[in-house]
Amino acid sequence: MTSDHSKDAAPSDDSNPPNSGDGHAHGPRIGSAGSRHQRPLAIALTASYAIVEVIAGLVTGSLALISDAAHMGTDVLGLGMALAAIQLAKRPAAGGRTYGTYRLEVLAAVINGLLLFGVGFYVLYEAVQRFRNPPEVAGMPMLVVASIGLVINIISFRLLTAGSKESLNLKGAYLEVLSDMLGSIGVIVGAIIITVTGFRYIDAIVAVGIGLLILPRTWNLMRQALRILMEVAPPGIDIDKATAELAAVPGVREVHDLHIWTLTSGMEAATVHIVVEDDATWHRVLDQTRQVLTENYAVTHPTIQLEPADHVETHVGF
Repeated sequence: MTSDHSKDAAPSDDSNPPNSGDGHAHGPRIGSAGSRHQRPLAIALTASYAIVEVIAGLVTGSLALISDAAHMGTDVLGLGMALAAIQLAKRPAAGGRTYGTYRLEVLAAVINGLLLFGVGFYVLYEAVQRFRNPPEVAGMPMLVVASIGLVINIISFRLLTAGSKESLNLKGAYLEVLSDMLGSIGVIVGAIIITVTGFRYIDAIVAVGIGLLILPRTWNLMRQALRILMEVAPPGIDIDKATAELAAVPGVREVHDLHIWTLTSGMEAATVHIVVEDDATWHRVLDQTRQVLTENYAVTHPTIQLEPADHVETHVGF
C-alpha cells in the first residue's frame, strides 16, 4: 500500500502559505518484489546440465552443444547475480545510499549482458572456423543430450515465469532460458539431420543460429539497463505531455523542472516544481498533481515542490 505524506505543503487551515511546500510520496518497493520468485532450483538445474553439455560437446565434437552449454552457463551467472542483487536490495538504506541498493539489480543486468555478448561473438567466430573444416559429429549422443537439455530448460522456464514480470534481472534470465529452449530445439533438429544424412555443416549452422538468438535479445536487455543507469525517462513516457497535464490541474500556474526516471524494475521516481496560483488551495493542488503522476505515469516515488507565484527560483550548479 502506498503511503503519502506532505512536508510543509500547507497549513492546517488550507490557506496559502508564504513559503514553498513539498509533497513526497513513497511507493511500494517493487524492485525487491522479485524476491518472492527466487528460484535457486533453476540455478542448480541449469548449472548441472551446462556442465553435462560441455562434456558431451567435447566428446561428440558438437559446437552446437558447446554453444548451448555456454549460453546455459551465462544463464547461471545471470540468475545468480539477479538473486544476489534482489537480496541486497532488500536491505535497508544505510549511510549515503538514500535509495538503498536498488541499482545493483541494473548493474548486474549490464554485466550479464556483456557476458552474453562475449558468448555470442565466440560462437559465431568458432562456427566460421568449422564451416571451413567441419569435424565429425556423433549425432545420436548429441540428440540424447540436447533432448534432456530441452526438458531442463522447460522446467527452468516455468520456475522463472512469474518473477520475470517484476524484475529486470529475472526478466533477462527468463528470456535467456526461453532462448535456450529454442537453442535446444535447434540442436535436436541438427542431431537428427546429422544422424540421418551425415550432413556435418548443420552443426555449425545451428551454432550460428544460437549465436544470432543471443545477440539481439542481449542488446535489448542492455539498452533497457543503460536507460535506467542514464536516468532517461521510462519508455512510453512523454515529458512534455506530463508537464501539460500537471499544468492543467486547477490552481497550477506553472510547471518546471519535471524529471521522471526509473530507480529499478517497476519503481519510477519523479521530481517537479509547481507554481501555485494565489487563490489556490495548496493541499488540493498537491493531491491532484500527485494523482496525475501516480495514476497516469505509474510513478511510485513522486516528490512535488509547491511554490507561491512570487517565488524567485535560485538555481545552483546546472
